[in-house]
Amino acid sequence: MSETNPLREEIQNAITENPVLLFMKGTPDQPMCGFSARTVAILQSVGKPFAAVDVLPDPRIRQELSALSNWPTVPQLFVNGELVGGCDIVTEMYESGELQQSLGAEAEEAPAPAPEVAQPESKPLSIEDLR
Repeated sequence: MSETNPLREEIQNAITENPVLLFMKGTPDQPMCGFSARTVAILQSVGKPFAAVDVLPDPRIRQELSALSNWPTVPQLFVNGELVGGCDIVTEMYESGELQQSLGAEAEEAPAPAPEVAQPESKPLSIEDLR
């Protein structure tokens, strides 16, 4: 007997329905980690629309996403239903022009280095609840 998993189905539907989908900590307007912020900055610089899902409100989103993608960390970028990878892979693909190509954007002659994200002033202690 197979159990249905509504959350996993919802995640899979989101991946299927959105040509470019970023699972991240926070939102594109307010990323909550440096890796998510950098990935958003790269996607925005490519200039193609993308959808985003904040994994922070419900820890089950991150668990189900990782179970589905076999990728342990966030952010996770999906293009046309396929996992591209996290921040490091997105950065490398951007710098080689491969990301622009996979997103259907015009690649520049020599792609610029990935945009850096201004680091907000850090608080003395930042606690992330990973329950």
